Amino acid sequence: MRRPELEHVIRAAATASGDDELVIVGSQAILGQFPEAPASMLVSREADVYPRNHPERGDEIEGSLGDGSYFDATFGYYAHAVGPETAKAPSGWERRLVPIRNENTGGATGWCLEVHDLLLSKCAAGRARDWEFVEEALRHGLADPAELRGRAGDLPLDPEGIEEVRRMVEGVIARAASKESG
Repeated sequence: MRRPELEHVIRAAATASGDDELVIVGSQAILGQFPEAPASMLVSREADVYPRNHPERGDEIEGSLGDGSYFDATFGYYAHAVGPETAKAPSGWERRLVPIRNENTGGATGWCLEVHDLLLSKCAAGRARDWEFVEEALRHGLADPAELRGRAGDLPLDPEGIEEVRRMVEGVIARAASKESG
């Protein structure tokens, strides 16, 4: 999914949900801060979204724009409705959201996780594809390793979970640095 496609999803999800503010929490949130993000980070066909003011209306998004919907079949990408609890982002993430609002969004606003919050939420999820995404962001210079280290302690995880994320972050920072120099 590219930035114009995410903008289309924002417009369509706003219409489907009746909420002109959507929060984008999945990997496509990278497009808020980096509209020309590397192709290696844009392999997903889905945008994880929820209506900011009416999260309970996610079913309307899923039904009309979800995987296998007419929208998906027509455009080749889709919206995956999630809830506010989906992203395990560092405290204060709501104040750092990055807006997308233009003619292509039909005046609706897509609020994207800021890059460090996005990457740490990926770390908290801990799937292999999430670690690859974080490594790619670091390799392309889209995030500051010191900022990731600093915010890791603000994740809504138990102390053991935070320590696990910190260890994994150090490993992915090292791998990204070695790929840059190699």
